[in-house]
Amino acid sequence: MSGKIMLSSPAPTGEEAFKGGWNEALPIGNGSMGAMVYGGVSREIMQLNEDTVWVGSGGRNRVNPKAKGSWRRVRELLLEGRIKEAEELCASDLYAIPDQQRYYDTCGHVAFSFPFGEYSGYRRELDLDNAVCRVSFVSGGSEISREYFASFPDKVIVMRQKSDGARFGCKIDISERDNPEYSLDVGEIGPYVTVKEPEGGCRYGVMLSCESDGCVICSETGAEVFDATEMTVYIAIRSDFFGDDPIKWCENALSAAAGLGFDAVKSRHVEDYRSLYGRVELKLDGDGSDSLPVNERLKTHPDDPALAELYFNFGRYLLISSSRPGTRPANLQGIWNKDHNPAWGSKYTININAEMNYWPACVCDLAECEMPLFEHLKTMLPYGQKVARDMYGLEGFCAHHNTDIFGDCAPQDMWMPATVWPMGAAWLCTHIKTHYEFTGDEAFLREYIGILKEACRFFTGYLFERNGRLITGPSTSPENIYIHPSGESGSLCVGPTMDSMIIREIFESCLEYSHLLGEWDGLCDEISAMLPKLPKPTVGKHGQIMEWSEDYDEAEPGHRHISHLWGLYPSDQLSFERTPGLMGAARVTLERRLANGGGHTGWSRAWIINMWARLRDGEKVGENVEALLGRSTYPNFFDMHPPFQIDGNFGGAAGIAEAILQSQGGVIKLLPALPPKWQSGKASGLKARGGVTVSVEWDGGKLKKAVLTPSTDKPIKLENPHEYKVFGDCCTAKRINDKIIEITCAPGAKITIEA
Repeated sequence: MSGKIMLSSPAPTGEEAFKGGWNEALPIGNGSMGAMVYGGVSREIMQLNEDTVWVGSGGRNRVNPKAKGSWRRVRELLLEGRIKEAEELCASDLYAIPDQQRYYDTCGHVAFSFPFGEYSGYRRELDLDNAVCRVSFVSGGSEISREYFASFPDKVIVMRQKSDGARFGCKIDISERDNPEYSLDVGEIGPYVTVKEPEGGCRYGVMLSCESDGCVICSETGAEVFDATEMTVYIAIRSDFFGDDPIKWCENALSAAAGLGFDAVKSRHVEDYRSLYGRVELKLDGDGSDSLPVNERLKTHPDDPALAELYFNFGRYLLISSSRPGTRPANLQGIWNKDHNPAWGSKYTININAEMNYWPACVCDLAECEMPLFEHLKTMLPYGQKVARDMYGLEGFCAHHNTDIFGDCAPQDMWMPATVWPMGAAWLCTHIKTHYEFTGDEAFLREYIGILKEACRFFTGYLFERNGRLITGPSTSPENIYIHPSGESGSLCVGPTMDSMIIREIFESCLEYSHLLGEWDGLCDEISAMLPKLPKPTVGKHGQIMEWSEDYDEAEPGHRHISHLWGLYPSDQLSFERTPGLMGAARVTLERRLANGGGHTGWSRAWIINMWARLRDGEKVGENVEALLGRSTYPNFFDMHPPFQIDGNFGGAAGIAEAILQSQGGVIKLLPALPPKWQSGKASGLKARGGVTVSVEWDGGKLKKAVLTPSTDKPIKLENPHEYKVFGDCCTAKRINDKIIEITCAPGAKITIEA
């Protein structure tokens, strides 16, 4: 039961359908196409999305023509403490024109009308093990059952309904639309709608075909089914983003799926999905509350370990369902969006949110699901190089705190706490390091090191020296506000701590990988000389990690962003082994944030879980997992910002994994931050850096057994108390110090660890 998100009632399909009701619908997706399943009885809705359906077109140069001549003056004003003047000049000369990037759109919905009246025995569930949504109920003495899924192999969304007795009819309507420009028609396969997005956006089509043992009649508005005991509906969505004819593409996909038949399409879907999802298994022994609907469990049992297990599995499900090779990366809502102009444009917010979407990818052995993010870096690169030249007069690759499907890298919004922050491309490039650390894929590294170098190249020109240190500016500490000693408050600043941490990461990675690949060049010489001058984290007057280059007070001590702890997570620049004093300061930083109301958004709470895990505090990990579940999760298990943002789901899943397995700093750590309530459990298939597959079992909160399976012959370093025993064929182990042993064995050999 723990692999199912179960609800005992339909989501509202009336006036509330696209308001609160959407947060009760269940998501299905195949990486590019998505649907929200409401599970209605007499009226059913499937709200639709496709990942390339965006308002507007690309290719714009939004850089403010004044920026190149002004950004250094903004820096000077900041150094002089003239914050208000600096921010006024920034707003007039550095903000982009227009200030908005493109945004994601919904593809509308398909409505189903059935003659069912009174009903009983209702159940709606999302089966995470097989990526199939099911609805069942009894009406008129007959049991009605439905199945829904989105197939990656066959590129269709499928809904099948069966009755075990009385025959039914159904009206299927694709005409309920509020798009300004659309047309309805009927093709050889079935009815379809063609939509033209505003502002020069894409043209896309939604087409369906219907099979039944009854009679099916198609019209321009949809289809009608008569006298049926079963019906199968296939839906395809395609835009002209790819340069082909969307309607022809949909016809081909639907025809191929119908030719295979429902059973074959479902079998192919399940086999494909399980080849990814089945790699990892987590079992946390709970209190038996998993028989309750999930919305009730969230209210009454947020501390149930089995609910955390379900949340972890749901995160993996969402990643597989919204990001596959060949698709666009998961955006602020994955692929699921009900609005024509969604919150924050449902774009790629890259001052944490898009990056957080991929935190669970490697540790959950879903590294290929991260590839759309890297492909998007290729899309961004030429635009980011142009922004660097046109806005700053510099070489290299620069992006600010948002990007869109077209790779726009210019500043977004007119909001001082976030808009002028030139670190977006650099943070994304740190994922190149993470991906390589887990996979060891040198071909991947060789493919992307050029992009990493371009991100580094920008900072060779953007960094400037002050008091013997190289710092950034103008910049921000996303999206926080400080109080200057003059009494002024501001966001724009020089030398925020997060910037130096990110630059250190990409500089060190560039040097290491250039040496490894034999691609050392003049850029490497330059950043090698600059690296020692980058500031390191500093402890402030409260015992906290300083967020800015000066020990400013915060206007909002409980701010949702905790950017100055980037070096704790997702980076590993702060650690007990190398910077023990700073780990204490990191704890103070977290405690101060939480004491002042921090963690009030779902994604922020998810980040906090990962930070507590790195601080080895299992009790705090458990408290914050419970807070994420109990305060920041919708009835359908979506993360509540509010509104819905998917990053909290992904960050929460990563945090649960981080409590069980860590491998930063080249050392594998088993059960480093296990919450006290997770007394017994087991996990299998998790990945550690170095390509090591890890399975672990524990009881009474302590390790019982672990099995490590390396993919290479490189030695494995394991944090290993003296009471741990190591076994394995052709395996040698030697103790390096009181805490760490080094194990050497052949690739594929199993190393057994017992307490």
